[in-house]
Amino acid sequence: MTRLGMALRIILPLAVGGLFLGLWEFLVWHYQVPKFVLPAPSLIGRSLVDDFWSLMPSLLLTLKITLMAFALAVLGGVALAILFSQSRLVELALFPYAVILQVTPVVSIAPLVLIWVGFDNVEWALLILAWIVAFFPIVASTTLGLRSADHNLISLFELYGASRRQIVTQLQLPTALPYLLSGMRVSGGLALIGAVVAEFVAGSGAATGLAWRIIESGNRLNIPRMFAALLLLSAMGIAIFLLLRGLEHLVLRHWQESAVR
Repeated sequence: MTRLGMALRIILPLAVGGLFLGLWEFLVWHYQVPKFVLPAPSLIGRSLVDDFWSLMPSLLLTLKITLMAFALAVLGGVALAILFSQSRLVELALFPYAVILQVTPVVSIAPLVLIWVGFDNVEWALLILAWIVAFFPIVASTTLGLRSADHNLISLFELYGASRRQIVTQLQLPTALPYLLSGMRVSGGLALIGAVVAEFVAGSGAATGLAWRIIESGNRLNIPRMFAALLLLSAMGIAIFLLLRGLEHLVLRHWQESAVR
């Protein structure tokens, strides 16, 4: 990519964002919109600065739940995908339940998880719910990647006496790596969404993450602080996406066509 292309990729989104914020600021000022209906960007920025240290513990809690759920989803998803790739019977028996976990709305099962775990362990409930949301993309993408290994190469490995473990570690897993990294990008965002939705549903305030701070601010009609918490959530999601995108590029840049381009 040329320097001009890289500059445009940075400048154009910033320019569009700046125009949008400027228009937002002008319309709020021009129509005298009350701050409890729609605060101006300048007021949201001031609230972010004033409330930053009170919002920081909530940010760290939400980030901890998200990262833990994501790590568990990657470890469990890869292990289960390897099991699926080694046994078609196991895949037929268990894969439908992974699909059920994916398609079942977190909102509908959150009360049950809270009851089973106990309201004294709300963080564990949030972790379980976020893991449920983040788990399926890892399983599905990694399973597809493992099954995408060239069957001729698998036959060649077997011809030279390679064990099943060697075939998995030296052929199937490298083949599945682009699929896994793509699934991780999706799963990282879903882990954050799952943590936020779970905390919205829990609604107890026992685990005071950013989602609860949004609810609290809305109840108090402190809309600038609500937008400030929402901005921190968006920044966290963008950071997770960029880190995983950077990891994908770093790992694949020397041999995978999608990363080279």
